[in-house]
This record gives sequence, structure tokens and C-alpha cells, in this order.
Amino acid sequence: MNKPTESSRENPSILAYVFLAFVRFYQLFISPLIGPRCRFQPTCSAYTLEAIRLHGAFKGGWLGLRRIGKCHPWGGFGYDPVPQSGSTNAHGRHTGTCATENLVNNVDHSRHSR
Repeated sequence: MNKPTESSRENPSILAYVFLAFVRFYQLFISPLIGPRCRFQPTCSAYTLEAIRLHGAFKGGWLGLRRIGKCHPWGGFGYDPVPQSGSTNAHGRHTGTCATENLVNNVDHSRHSR
């Protein structure tokens, strides 16, 4: 199976259009009925739309499902952007560092070593 090229990501597949239509249906007709409940920014539906547009139907759909799976009282919250191309491994895990990790990792540990 060939990897999608940049041009194929700009032109979503038929399956991607189906996924995008499902999410848009949710945004327009279901979400207004249940009200704002999202713990993340961007919202899970906006995240899923962006993930599908950026990564395609399968990987983008998987990222969207993982994000929805994190949306529970014991899950995370706050700003959680869609990873850019090449910044996740085959399991959808981030391979780079985020801004928070950079702040933590740049702490001066020299005073702690003896």
C-alpha cells in the first residue's frame, strides 16, 4: 500500500468525504442539542475534521477517535492540536516534544546533581 502524497491529502478520498460529512452532520444537528461540553480546544469535532483533512480518512479518523476517547472526567483538558504530518508514529503517538515538555526538559538540573 502506498503512502498518500501531499496532493492526495489536499484532495480527500471518498471515504474521507463520508467521515467529514458525518462530523459536519454532528456539528450542525446533534452538537447544538447537547450544548458545549468539550474539555479540549479545539473541540473534538473540529479536531477530527482537521485530522482527516491533514492525515486522510484512516489516520485522521483514528486520531479523532483517540481524542474522543480522552474526553471523560479523568481525561485531559486544554489545548490539544492535531499533530502535523510526520510527528506521530504508526500507533498515533507523538514523536516530537510539545511546549510543556520543552519547558520541563529545559530546567537546570545542575544544582540537583552532587
